This record gives sequence, structure tokens and C-alpha cells, in this order.
Amino acid sequence: MRVKLEELRSEHRDLDDVIQRLTETSPFNQLQIQRLKKRKLALKDQIIKLESKLLPDIIA
Repeated sequence: MRVKLEELRSEHRDLDDVIQRLTETSPFNQLQIQRLKKRKLALKDQIIKLESKLLPDIIA
């Protein structure tokens, strides 16, 4: 699971870089950027789920 988590984090960072580069060029495709941001958000959700599975619940 840790390997999958690192793969997701890497893809998330890569998407961040791609989005940044696309928004710097003019004109940019707004639809493409929206799709990339949606994918990035889905990756973030997957990352959070995996992290919560890897970290034990601590009851204070």
C-alpha cells in the first residue's frame, strides 16, 4: 500500500506541474485544466484514504 501511496503522490505532484505550465501559456484550454484539476482532486481523495488506512486510529 505504501508503494501505491507514493505513486499517487507522484502523480498528484506531476499534475500540479502540468497545470502550472498550462496556465502560464496563453491562450490556455480551460476545459483541459478543469479536467486535470478534477483528476488531481480525485488523487488527493485516494491519498487521504490510503493514509488513513496506514495510520492507526489513536483515541485520545
